[in-house]
This record gives sequence, C-alpha cells and structure tokens, in this order.
Amino acid sequence: MRVIAIEPLALALPDADSCTEDNGSVPKMNLPLARRNFLKGSGILMGTLATGSVLAALAPSRAWALELQQLSKSEGQTLMAMGRVLYPHKKLPDAVYALLVKDLDAKTEAVPMLRTGIAALDEAAGGSFVKAPAAKKLTVVKAIEGTPFFNAVRGQCVTSLYDNDMAFAVFGYPGSAWEKGGYITRGFQDLKWLPAPTLAASPPPFLG
Repeated sequence: MRVIAIEPLALALPDADSCTEDNGSVPKMNLPLARRNFLKGSGILMGTLATGSVLAALAPSRAWALELQQLSKSEGQTLMAMGRVLYPHKKLPDAVYALLVKDLDAKTEAVPMLRTGIAALDEAAGGSFVKAPAAKKLTVVKAIEGTPFFNAVRGQCVTSLYDNDMAFAVFGYPGSAWEKGGYITRGFQDLKWLPAPTLAASPPPFLG
C-alpha cells in the first residue's frame, strides 16, 4: 500500500490474512496521521480528507502529512497543483496528489530542474501558480508542453497517482485477481451503473 509518511507504528498496515480482496471489499487503510513535531524534512505538506469521502470512511483519521527531504512546502504545493491540471480528478484528494510530490522529491538529480520549472510556473502565472485561476493554470501548463520539466512531472503522474491503494479505493478497483483465478468469479459481471444485459448478450462464463 502506498501511504504518506506517518507517525505512530501502532497503526499497522493490514496483513495478508486480514485482506478481504476475495469478496472485492476494500480493507480499512492506514492513511497518513502525523504531528508537526515528528516531521523534520525540508518541507511539509499537510491536509485533511473531506468528510463523507471514500477515504475518510476508510482512514483512522482525516489528517494526513507528507515530509519532503529536498523541496519546500511551496514547491510541493505547486507540483500538486500542476498534477491536478495534468490529471484532474475531483474525487482524488490532495493526499493522493501529494504522492506525486513525494516521488519527485526523491529524485535528487532532478531537483534542480524541478525547482527551475516551478519558478517558471510561478512567474508565468503572475506570482503564484497555486493561487492562479484554473483557466490561467491550464494556459501556463500548455505553454510548457514538451519541455523536460513538463515531461518529468507528467510521466511521474502515471504511477504516483494511480498505482496506490488510495486511488484504488476511490476508483473502486478491488486489487489484483490473477493469483486468485482471475476476474471471472471476482467481479467480471459486477457492472453496476448500466442496466443488466440479456442472457444472450452476456451468457454465464465458461469454467471448464
């Protein structure tokens, strides 16, 4: 499970025996919970999960925090905002977009380029990319399309935003099925948002 840095060891991740993937349910997740004095990095991103959201129901706390080792808080917030422009999902909380920042922050050799790109975003936005209107953010990002900075952030988005259990819970992905025999008996016909097809259109699966 991909989670942001957390404080107490008592909030352990579910072990293999407690996983409920067999019936497609999502286990209660150990989302980030931290106090400021436990975080000593270069920058700290903090936030809360929206009340009533899928993740708020699964997490032990609505609070989350992420510690950066190289980038500052303002630089991290700018990358989060850029991630939302590139891959906008209203249902994904900032905690998921913060994983993008965490992964980019870990690429030491790329940090100087990231800082230059972040500064350029702020300048093009008139001072603060984070505070700019949505239309202005889109214009600014489109103007740098194809640059090394743009490609680095966009490329990292693909894995950081989607390859984690928080995103799986939001999008309803129940987890890997191949080692359990595939999806024929685990969600293959679980389409809930369309009318049920006729038997001729969707016959029972052939199980051998």
